[in-house]
Amino acid sequence: MSTLKADAVTAKSTNTDLSLSGAGTGTVAIGDNTAITGTLTVSGIQTLAAGIAGADNEISRVNLKDYGEVTNAIGSTGGGTQDIDLTLGNNVVATVDTSANTFTFSNPTASDELCGFTLFLTNGGSQTVNWPASVDWAGGTAPTLTTAGLDILVFITTDGGTIWHGMVCSADSKTPA
Repeated sequence: MSTLKADAVTAKSTNTDLSLSGAGTGTVAIGDNTAITGTLTVSGIQTLAAGIAGADNEISRVNLKDYGEVTNAIGSTGGGTQDIDLTLGNNVVATVDTSANTFTFSNPTASDELCGFTLFLTNGGSQTVNWPASVDWAGGTAPTLTTAGLDILVFITTDGGTIWHGMVCSADSKTPA
């Protein structure tokens, strides 16, 4: 049930489509899998009861406040190849534990967009860690990682993952004594 108070709203319905135009106030509930085409202007504070699937479309002029990034908690890598799939989150937490690790990165955004992720890597220096050949490091050399502790690394690309720029944000990150 929708309630809409309007003096200048025109509602048109054809088959299963409802079209509203004009100005009005009230509440309109939109069900699952509803497509909104054209321009939707909403004023006041809106509360979302579900997520928004942007489908790689642009959202303009947005100010974010108190936002979070989804964490991909890999846990122990166990050696071998470990893929960092960006569809699972742009904040990645992993622990190097048993043998050499080779990281791969998959599913960055399109080549005309900045895409990045943060990697919280525990005990990265305890084993050999291999990075994709597509990662460029400052000075051309991958960093030395902490044997027993936490390193925080950031990776960014602007060309769909052809080249990733890797940076150490915090080596052997600890609480001050």
